[in-house]
Amino acid sequence: MVNGNLRGAGLMLLAMAGFGLNDACMKYLSAELPLFQAVFLRGLGTAVLFALIAWRMGLLHLRLSRRDRVLVVARSLAEAVSAFFFFNALFNMPLANVTAIMQALPLTVTLAAVVFLREPVGWRRMLAICIGFVGVLMIVRPGSDGFTIYSVSALAAVAVVTGRDLVTKQISAQVPSVTVAFAAALGVMLFAGLGSLGEDWVMPSPVAVGALSVATLFIVMGYLCVVMAMRVGEMGFVSPFRYSGLVWAFLLGYLVFGEVPDLLTVAGSALIVATGLFSLYREQRARRRLQPKVL
Repeated sequence: MVNGNLRGAGLMLLAMAGFGLNDACMKYLSAELPLFQAVFLRGLGTAVLFALIAWRMGLLHLRLSRRDRVLVVARSLAEAVSAFFFFNALFNMPLANVTAIMQALPLTVTLAAVVFLREPVGWRRMLAICIGFVGVLMIVRPGSDGFTIYSVSALAAVAVVTGRDLVTKQISAQVPSVTVAFAAALGVMLFAGLGSLGEDWVMPSPVAVGALSVATLFIVMGYLCVVMAMRVGEMGFVSPFRYSGLVWAFLLGYLVFGEVPDLLTVAGSALIVATGLFSLYREQRARRRLQPKVL
């Protein structure tokens, strides 16, 4: 499993690089293309790529149970709504700030699982979740001049993605991951396509077409690498490498957009990462205690 963990860690690092580079490309496009048009065009390319991958793997079918179909549709709708909130924030906020807020997802998913799925969580993890939310508040700073409607949009993205992940937990293991990914990409494309009807479309420049193509490739790479990372490595070992996405966000934000995060943003990000890592550690300990001992 050691080699599997190392491969999993490498794949997770690649996934976070893919997601970070995708976000940077999409933010770059915000200067040229309207929000819905950009998301629709990227969604179109993503859906086509996932459809081709699923077809080549023989997984492009709808032989799902009625319950799974409902769950996949619900997840795809949540994916589409969260994409709107996320890109609305990304197009108008520093890349590092949006990414740091999204790093609170392991904490919000844990909290939601306690509330809605009645999963047991000890007081230490609950305390870590509360401290992690303090880190989020340090970044969005409600009541300050920096707190805008786009800060609310980033928080809304976290809330909707949390719901999406809860729905994902309910989908049976028989449903292929690539099928779920294709349905999500299709949902984002259709949602953004409807939204784009209210916008004045812009003819993309060659640079914009290139950025859209690169963003599409990176988002597909990111998703596939995440799935492979979780399958070849132990979740407790691989999951912490998700936080490397913050490094990409800080680096790309500075190099591409000249964004320099302030001290509160850095401190809040560190608090979110620290509490997220602690929560993962406690979760792994709890799982080990529940596993039957081999005599």
